[in-house]
Amino acid sequence: MLHCSMSMLSVSARLGLDDVLGDLQHARRTGDLGRLALLAYCEVRRWARQVGEQELAQHSLALLTDNPHATRSEFLHRVDDLIGELEGVRDRLTSQPHSRAGRSDVPSTPCDL
Repeated sequence: MLHCSMSMLSVSARLGLDDVLGDLQHARRTGDLGRLALLAYCEVRRWARQVGEQELAQHSLALLTDNPHATRSEFLHRVDDLIGELEGVRDRLTSQPHSRAGRSDVPSTPCDL
């Protein structure tokens, strides 16, 4: 059960990140270059902008618009870098405290959703 001490934006951001990251990892495992390009350009950038991760949004844009990739392996290497960045953001989001215990202005009762 969700409690009032967890913000819905935070939960929504984490779930969205898990979805995007899972899709990227699956496309990477299967070698689906078109899907990787679509996810990197559209989904990663959209998610990053929504949560204020502007540097990540720029990196996902640059992956496809800056320079053409000479080889398939070069493109996959840059996708791996993007996946690593997303995993770093996920680690940062999950290490943030979930509780606001000790704050008098936050009720400790569950939310009525």
